[in-house]
Amino acid sequence: MRRKIFLLYSLFFLCFVIPTHGVAQSSEALKEIRNLIARLLPEHHEQIEVRIIADNTDGDAFEIESVGNKILLKGNNGVSIASALHHYLKTICKADISWNGNQLHLPRQLPPVPKKIRESSPYIYRYYLNYVTYNYSMAWWDWERWEKEIDWMALHGINMPLTIGGQNSVWQRVYRDLGFTNKELEVFFSGPAYSGFNWMGLLDGYGGTLPQYWIDQQEILTKKILDRQRAFGMKPILPAFTGHVPPTFSEKFPGAKTKKVQWTVFPEVDILDPDDSMFVEIGRRFIDEQTRTYGTDHLYTADTFIEVMPPSNDPAYLRDMSRQLYQSMAASDPEAIWVMQGWMFYFKESFWQPEQIQALLNAVPDDNMIVLDLWTETRPVWNRTEAYYGKPWLWCMVHNFGGNNNLFGKMPIIANGPAETLHHPQKGKFQGIGITSEAIGHTPVIYQLLMDNTWRSDTINLDNWVADYAQRRYHSTNPQALRAWHVLQRTVYGYTGDINSGGSRSMANARPGFARQGPRTNVHSFYNPADLLPAWEQLLNVSDELKQNEGYQYDVVNLTRQVLANYADELHAHYVVAYEQKNQKEMQRYSSQFLAVIDDMDRLLGTHPDFLLGTWLESAKKWGTNQEERDLYEWNARNLITLWHGKMGTTLHDYSARQWSGLMTHFYKKRWKKFFTYVDGQLKKGAEVDATAINEEIRDWEWTWIQMKDRYPESPKGDAVTTATSLFKSYHEHIAAIYKNAVNPITGETLSAPAF
Repeated sequence: MRRKIFLLYSLFFLCFVIPTHGVAQSSEALKEIRNLIARLLPEHHEQIEVRIIADNTDGDAFEIESVGNKILLKGNNGVSIASALHHYLKTICKADISWNGNQLHLPRQLPPVPKKIRESSPYIYRYYLNYVTYNYSMAWWDWERWEKEIDWMALHGINMPLTIGGQNSVWQRVYRDLGFTNKELEVFFSGPAYSGFNWMGLLDGYGGTLPQYWIDQQEILTKKILDRQRAFGMKPILPAFTGHVPPTFSEKFPGAKTKKVQWTVFPEVDILDPDDSMFVEIGRRFIDEQTRTYGTDHLYTADTFIEVMPPSNDPAYLRDMSRQLYQSMAASDPEAIWVMQGWMFYFKESFWQPEQIQALLNAVPDDNMIVLDLWTETRPVWNRTEAYYGKPWLWCMVHNFGGNNNLFGKMPIIANGPAETLHHPQKGKFQGIGITSEAIGHTPVIYQLLMDNTWRSDTINLDNWVADYAQRRYHSTNPQALRAWHVLQRTVYGYTGDINSGGSRSMANARPGFARQGPRTNVHSFYNPADLLPAWEQLLNVSDELKQNEGYQYDVVNLTRQVLANYADELHAHYVVAYEQKNQKEMQRYSSQFLAVIDDMDRLLGTHPDFLLGTWLESAKKWGTNQEERDLYEWNARNLITLWHGKMGTTLHDYSARQWSGLMTHFYKKRWKKFFTYVDGQLKKGAEVDATAINEEIRDWEWTWIQMKDRYPESPKGDAVTTATSLFKSYHEHIAAIYKNAVNPITGETLSAPAF
């Protein structure tokens, strides 16, 4: 009898007492996964069952099988189960989930799984986002848009997202307790379009004053984001103290040891010296308050010198800074792990020599730091730092800078790099992969390819992968569509060099002038633009079959946009030659054609919702509670994607240039027209072109545009495929002809139009 009672008590204890927390987490994960499935597959979600793999010892893993007439998805957490769903949709249903149009053409009864599938990930961490993604892409997102993105993260296996929004409210409470007034903090916090740069310690106050309503609402939104991410089993990375303090800090604390650092042309900011007794105290206070507000998963980000020169290259100073920064986390959270962006080791390579890097890294215990090799697909740092001298590190892809929506990608490197590194004998503590793009929501094929590494340890056969991708994206095996994608694979997505930062930037978006190379101009140095023409033709040839497909509509607009942008570059080159020959008739011909291309690009882009300036501006203004706030947000939104900084201009102008409907004709065309008119007038007068004079006139006009309040459409107008087809008929022969005698401005090689 006693034995039976003991066994019953033991069973009760095991079932109800020990695993309560785990059961609660599993229950929450299953609930959110069911909700995700219902959002994504409203007509099929009842055919899918989900379960937690309770006894998994294989890291992150999932299983897929048919049980009766149901599809059973199992995983060790919500992310794994969501990845199982995505894997099933891709491999069994040949469906596609994308930022730019889903293809979910599914039969009434979901197809069965022929044989049970089990996959595990060789990567502990799958990281996502960049500080500045919160500006270039996410500045105006509401919960509805964030919910879609978190679903995307889970489906693509992301388990380590950077979640740094909402920190201004935390800093506000910390600095108020230290005696700072709201007025003193107004000059510290930056506007919504520049917050990431403020959080990284690069600038103070630009784009403000930040309204209290914005600060409060971002806290509410961030709580929702974190709750959902954690429900899926993600481990969000939260911010920590970098040493960056308000500009009045020395006045408030006269004995404080602060140093000045400067980023580009912005005013210097104050960095608290790690030797100062307040350094660890402020960091501890911040983490304490942040944990009360948002909880913690013990992962923290801090990058004191991300794009600025440290005050000293003395290893002792760097070691002390690093040790104190980590201690400011550990003082609040003994389990703290510092997740560091390794960008500075590339960006300021001449400063960060082995002695300086080791001093910074070795000051922190190995298990309490993870380094993001931020731009591994182009400029890896791990292979010249002995795999970060023993620290865990991640293979990351930047891909995009500033949100430029040109066609670009490094498919061969992305398909092979992670797996090759995984098997490299000197890989050190290589523990994951990540997306560190400055902007998202475009070029979905590149991000799909990278994240397809998540559940495999071997390289990807690129030809096979592209063929499968084309089939999934269009729900078609049309051979012409496949040929188009293989052309893209070899051209715009085939670059493997290390001199191109995010692809070419068209002259259509460039600050007007004669130069074809400059800070924000890089005209197609890595592929022959004539080679895109067959892809353009092949893709449009299948429009009758695919014109209702969302992904096809986006791809047709995007490819046509790129072909026309390339054509504008060639027209500009001819204009420059005509100018050098003082042939005004030819100058007029090419400048008129150049402006006409911009108009046609604008009309094309206006047919698709993903290429509208109006959407960006109106989503910014919707956050305002009064006209003053709406004006501030619109100014932020306009300035970021054009001048970036201010009227006088810097090398940042046009950094975040977008080929969007509204911008093309109302911004880029107008300033080019001013330039062409000025040059024509000077030649007619027999006068020299004064670059300084015309640049000042254009800067004045740009600054006026930043302040304007004119509205642009939020909804597309016209049919995307019909418009693209019409432009093909109008332009194809002219473009093919102009490339026959074209010369690559970088290599000097003669280009030739390909045979069709």
